[in-house]
Amino acid sequence: MEKLSMNEIRELYLSFFESKGHLRLPSFSLIPKNDKSLLLINSGMAPLKPYFTGKETPPCKRVTTCQKCIRTPDIERVGKTARHGTFFEMLGNFSFGDYFKKEVIPWAWELTTKVYKLPEDRLWITIYEEDEEAFEIWRQVGVPEDRIIRRGKEDNFWEIGTGPCGPCSELYYDRGEKRGKCGKAHCHMFHGIVRGKEVDNEVVDENICEDCDRFLEFWNLVFTQYDKDEAGNYNPLPNPNIDTGMGLERMAVIIQDVESIFEVDIIKAIMDHISDMVGIKYGEDPSKDVSLRVITDHIRGITFMISDGILPSNEGRGYVLRRIIRRAARHGRLLGLNEPFLFKVCQKVIEQYRGTYKELENKSDYIKRVIKREEERFAATIEQGLNILDQYVDELLQHGYSVLSGEKAFKLYDTYGFPLDLTKEILAEKGFSVDEEAFNELMREQKERARAHAIADASLWSLDDTKEQFAKVKTQFVGYEQYEAEAKVLGIILNDSVINSAEEGQEVGIILDITPFYAESGGQVGDTGVIFNDNMEFKVENTVKFGGDKILHNGRVLSGRISVGDDVIGRIDVDRREDAARNHTATHLLHKVLRNLLGDHVHQSGSYVGPDRLRFDFTHFEQISDDVIERIQQEVNKKIYENISVSVEEMPIDQARRSGAMALFDEKYGDIVRVVSIGDFSKEFCGGTHVENTSQIGLFKIISETSVGAGIRRIEALTGRGALAYLNERDGIVEKASRLLKISASKELLGKIDELMEQIKRLEKEKNALNEKIASFYAHTLMENAQDISNLKLVAAKLENIDVDGLKLLGDSIKEKFAECVVILAGIEKNKVNFVGMATKGAVAQGIHVGNVLREVAKIAGGGGGGRPNMAQAGGKDPSKVEEALALAKKLIEGQLNN
Repeated sequence: MEKLSMNEIRELYLSFFESKGHLRLPSFSLIPKNDKSLLLINSGMAPLKPYFTGKETPPCKRVTTCQKCIRTPDIERVGKTARHGTFFEMLGNFSFGDYFKKEVIPWAWELTTKVYKLPEDRLWITIYEEDEEAFEIWRQVGVPEDRIIRRGKEDNFWEIGTGPCGPCSELYYDRGEKRGKCGKAHCHMFHGIVRGKEVDNEVVDENICEDCDRFLEFWNLVFTQYDKDEAGNYNPLPNPNIDTGMGLERMAVIIQDVESIFEVDIIKAIMDHISDMVGIKYGEDPSKDVSLRVITDHIRGITFMISDGILPSNEGRGYVLRRIIRRAARHGRLLGLNEPFLFKVCQKVIEQYRGTYKELENKSDYIKRVIKREEERFAATIEQGLNILDQYVDELLQHGYSVLSGEKAFKLYDTYGFPLDLTKEILAEKGFSVDEEAFNELMREQKERARAHAIADASLWSLDDTKEQFAKVKTQFVGYEQYEAEAKVLGIILNDSVINSAEEGQEVGIILDITPFYAESGGQVGDTGVIFNDNMEFKVENTVKFGGDKILHNGRVLSGRISVGDDVIGRIDVDRREDAARNHTATHLLHKVLRNLLGDHVHQSGSYVGPDRLRFDFTHFEQISDDVIERIQQEVNKKIYENISVSVEEMPIDQARRSGAMALFDEKYGDIVRVVSIGDFSKEFCGGTHVENTSQIGLFKIISETSVGAGIRRIEALTGRGALAYLNERDGIVEKASRLLKISASKELLGKIDELMEQIKRLEKEKNALNEKIASFYAHTLMENAQDISNLKLVAAKLENIDVDGLKLLGDSIKEKFAECVVILAGIEKNKVNFVGMATKGAVAQGIHVGNVLREVAKIAGGGGGGRPNMAQAGGKDPSKVEEALALAKKLIEGQLNN
């Protein structure tokens, strides 16, 4: 058997099935497309589900792929065993109603024995126990009957609830006696098949080789030939399908004859690189081997996930990425890598995989920046979290407990950003666990508190009487073409009730059969305006969707009476609509410019489009520099000045996708979608209102760029009249500042500000010098009056007209004179109290914690504060209580020394 490389194994598979009439497709993204049942692609078949279900037409009835995959259910075991991993590649060949068993089984045997040249006497086959057709075909290709093992539904029948399903057949490779755990010549993994039989005078034991490394499954052929209905009947499919999956890493283990996936060529090269970084050889220390395996596995998944546009966050697939980055970073620390290092290791991953996945090379700088940034974020929290967790472990040991309370685990998570998964893993290594039930209850309470502070927005459509009365009602929206329309009143809603009429002053919702009012959706606000006739005027204050296909006009009756059945005219606020349209078209321009300048990882993550401004949230991993912000603004304005035509077209959703139109990932679309194109520059799915050409936007001005969450940035901007008003206001501020600073021209403003800043710096220096003199003046007297408490010197004093900085200088000056002392100072300034506490190393070693002292002392003076054992600060509101507070400080210090 020739020892092929992973790249050769992959290419031989794909080329083989191309020779059998299959279309070779590149790996799909790890982000599932239009499939909310998955966070991440976890199998070769997953991205092809629309072809199997018939929702989409495949580009060819025969397809072959090598699909990158992520699976995380066993993440805690990754590293602890040599077989578990989170990232892997799955080779597959698929038939969408074309060939079936009589083709795929011989092909599988041919590829395995003729192309990969695996010895036939080492191969075992499993089939579903009732699948006689598969048995006959395997026998015909040359597999001995005693090597075709029949197994039940739980092993060899693929189904998930109702829908397409069918039997499967698996290929196993016998890696020899040396890999069997029992050491017996006739060890057998197929329990129930040969157990209890005597083979060469040796009875095969039922419990031999559980979780055995000897027999390795490397390929699964799924024969999707039934459609299971709700009654549990298996109805034959008219066009059965084939879905197969071969683990590339597993096949490499077999062909290269190594012990685990961490020893195959590509993965070993990555691990060797990490070993060189830390100066540790794999296989010499079992505990260090765990960390080497964790980093080696995780860095592959990290690199590919970021390449596909996933960014670290606290939810969804972003949380999976954050979790494995932080897990790998922690194991780096266990190997002595205390500085960010994963961003360097990912270069080795890119080198090993770039021949097949060219996007890795193109995005290498971006991938490294994202990893490094997340490593730095983690480093900022892990030290504090680890120190606190170590304290908790000491407490568990001291009291003989084995379970960390949910309250403490939650505090680590909520206050210090320390992930529960990491807490669990560290504790497990030390033989402890976490009360997850209590932790989850605290998480639930926190979420309920957050929801309690949110504004409830219950839908009227949830009310049964509303559903019944308006079930057949539908509003026709004509607002794309016209700003005014004749209509009939179909319904009126007051609070939670349906009424027949409303009078002057009442606030109600109106349903019309035809409306020009745009209903709030897609980030764009609803229209305002008036609904009127000769006898009535109704002010529309907002417009929303209602029950799917109805539009509700919320507002107030200004005059007269409005009744169901009235003929009315609806007229929108045209200026407001046009301002919103300017902002909406500008968001499309902004989206495209961001992708051009920052990269294809940028995707819309939320928006607000109103007449006053636009807000655009998007995926990006770091703050955008001022220079890039300026360039973004220039590029958007450039497209505005080019006077590009904006066109709108409705088309079937598949046609829209093929045309290159961008869709929001989490948005639901119907069969027919609306596509908005800005020349050849931008094309997006969109139901909003837009200008006819970009010049109508007038001007685009960015007013802020901020973070709204991990991996999510926000740009707020103005267009048209809003931008002009903003610039005029800024000009007014500059002019007023110029007058206040008594300069004749605004261009002199920056120079004047620099002059004032220098003056402030000079005054700060003078103030600091004065504080040092004050400290020196007080220090001698205070040291002479120091109190002796056990082996310590205590300096406790009240001082007038001295600020916090002066108190700190004075405390440092006193500490320098005594080896073991505690300083508690109260400074009274502007009728307020500032407390500063300090302790030398010698005092802390004797049990002093000035943070705890000041926390209690400040309460006496009506304040609060605290700090570390050696340094603390607090404030108080009542200067008359300072003497009492200082007396308490002395008692607390005496108490700490006695404990």
